[in-house]
Order: sequence, then structure tokens, then C-alpha cells
Amino acid sequence: MPFNNCASSGPSEWIEAKENVTGHMHFEELNKSADAIQDWIIALRRQLHRFPELGFEEVRTSQLVRDTLDGFGIPYRHPLAKTGVLATLGDGRGPCVALRADMDALPVQEEADVRFRSEVPGKMHACGHDCHTAMLLGATRLLQERAGDVHGTVKLLFQPAEEAGAGGLRLIEEGALNEPRVERIFGLHVCPWFATGQLRARAGRFLAASVAVELTLRGQGGHAARPHLAVDPIATAAKLILEVQTLVSRETDPLDAAVLSITAIHAGEAHNVIPDSVMMKGTLRALAPASLPWMKQRLKEMAEQIAGANRCKAQVRFIGQEYPPLVNDVRCWESAKRVAQALLGSDAVQDCQPMLAAEDFAYYLQRVPGCWMFLGTRNEAQGAVHELHSPKFKVDEAVLPRGAALLAALALRSLDELRRTRPPD
Repeated sequence: MPFNNCASSGPSEWIEAKENVTGHMHFEELNKSADAIQDWIIALRRQLHRFPELGFEEVRTSQLVRDTLDGFGIPYRHPLAKTGVLATLGDGRGPCVALRADMDALPVQEEADVRFRSEVPGKMHACGHDCHTAMLLGATRLLQERAGDVHGTVKLLFQPAEEAGAGGLRLIEEGALNEPRVERIFGLHVCPWFATGQLRARAGRFLAASVAVELTLRGQGGHAARPHLAVDPIATAAKLILEVQTLVSRETDPLDAAVLSITAIHAGEAHNVIPDSVMMKGTLRALAPASLPWMKQRLKEMAEQIAGANRCKAQVRFIGQEYPPLVNDVRCWESAKRVAQALLGSDAVQDCQPMLAAEDFAYYLQRVPGCWMFLGTRNEAQGAVHELHSPKFKVDEAVLPRGAALLAALALRSLDELRRTRPPD
């Protein structure tokens, strides 16, 4: 995303370089404490990076989290959502705030030039979830060091399976937001689109609703030299891939952002054989709540009609969990901006345009006010410029202590704000 898509974040009076979070702990002190444990946070991240695990397989990752929590003497629940961990700290008197980090990796073979490359063939932390987990552990340490300032409860959600398994929904269904009830929730996601230490988000609808799709076209196989005696599903697939793009270009309101991407196609194995079938995978995404159900219906209709016109049969399956749009709470984003401006600098925080990425943090925000934000990691000198999900993805690790400090500060500030706005018992 170009940097010029973002607008100024707000009035300068929000900037308070030494703002008091809980009455006697300054942001400057929190930043210094985070810098002091930078090497520890980076070491955790690199250990996680070397041994990536896919959704609901985060056994080793979960063990590292629990070992770290044990070292701090922090209680936790496990297993939750199969491999998840829910830790709590604070005095338990007053409001409850949650911080979340996702832990899963992607089925990507790493090509990044780093000394701590993935040691697991075909798996890689190509979306930075190793950074998220390390930053939340860093925030945990910072909060534990200030246990006397944690007036209330902070829940630390180490979540499995964000990429495709809707692990956030599983955590919710297993009670992660209850007893005590979470009143605010925050999450960070590293991002190579913005310079290191830049924070981007927006109030309201920020990310898209999404669903994965699997399309199968069945024809009749035959010899490549005698196509007139076969029913070619590959030719039909080529027509289908091009035609379904009109769902966005000609059937969607241009002011309602949406996308349909076919991302995989599998058919045949020989150069001289027309196969019986073609299987394709892809994703549908839309910002407008009503757009996704309509796109699903039209995709099914078009696939069946195009297949029929070419003597094939089509099967359309929507697989996995349908993610809702991610909608940030206005008050939580405004509060987060004030905290981030004090921690990161007044020029580092900006409102951003909506995006068609999707995130299962949206499930939390359907139930609890909160905010999910991008934290920039782009550093051209280090080669930290590649896209999320790229096999060459890298991050500028200097951002890790900043993220840890920001998460800790958001928890402390939110507890303070919630206490001040609570009606008396």
C-alpha cells in the first residue's frame, strides 16, 4: 500500500511525550525497559522463526510460550482451542483488558536471507506471527515487572490458527473472553508496507470479510491430439477464470471494494493427455457486509453456467470459516493513537484507508470493543521490503521492543480509562 494513502492522525494536543499511564509510570520509562530486553525478545522471535508450525499444530510454539510464562510465575490455561494459551495477570480488582498474538505459520518454503531460517521444510513464518508472539511475551514481561500498576486483569491470548482455521473463534467459543469479561482488546500485526515503527489503522471498517473457495470442473479426458473426442476442462477453466472477474468489474458497485482471486489451479500430469477434471482454489473478499453472500451466489451461478456451456460440470465449495469484516472501535483507536504518539512519536501514527486483507481478530471485535493495528517493519537497507506471505519476507527486528512497549502501554492505559469511567459499585 502506498504511504500517501494515509492521512494525518489527529490533533497535536494528543501528543504527551511523558504522559503518565497509571499515575506514576511514564511512557519514556516503558520504552527504556523495552529496549533493555530487546535482545531477549529478538532471541524468542528467532527461536520461533526456526521452528514454524501450521494452524492447530503449534505444539512447540505453545510450549515455548508456557515455559516463558512459568518463568514469570504467571498462571495460564492450556490447552485452549487445541494449542492456544490464555494467561492472566493483575490484581483482579476492576476492569479486564485483553492482548492477542497469533502463533501459526504458513505452508511456504523460506527463501529469506537470514541466519535463523526455518528448519522445517515447506513451512515458514511468512506473516510475522513469530514477531507477534515474541512481542506479546515482551509485553508480558514488562507488565509483570509493573504488577503493582496492573489494577484489574490483563488477559494474554496466544492464539492458534489465524491463517485459515479461525482460531480466534475457537478461543471465544471456549470462553477466552469470559470470567472476567473482557472489556477491551488490542492486537498488532507487523507490516512491510510502512517504515519501522510506524503505526497504521482506522476506526470503523478496516479489513474485509473473506471466504475461501474451491472450484472443480469435470469434463471427459482424452488424447491431446484428438480434443474433439474429449470434453476439455482446462479450456473451460481458462474461460471461467477470466469471466468471473466481471463479478467485481461489472457487477459490484465501484464504491464497494471487493476482490475475487483464483490463486491455485491443478489439472493433469502429462503433456499429451487432456485430464478429466480441473481443481481451482481462490478467495472472495469484500468490505460491504452484504457483498460477500451475493458474490458467493453469483460465483456459483457463473461457474455452473460457464461449465454447462462447455459441456462440463461444475462444483463450487466454500471451505473453512467465513471471516467477518474487521471493525475497529472508534474510542479504542483514538485511545491507541494517543498512547502510540507518546511512545513512537507524533509523526509515526496515522489513519489509513480500508484494505481487503482479512483477519480473524474480527471475531473478537464482534463481541468486544477493541482495535487491531499495523506496525511497520520496512527497512530497505536490511532488505525488509517483501510482501506478507512472500518466501522472502523479513522484518526489521528493531520494531519488536516498540511493539512490546505499545501492547503493555495499551493495557495499562485501557485499565486506567475503564476504571475512571466505571460507575461506582
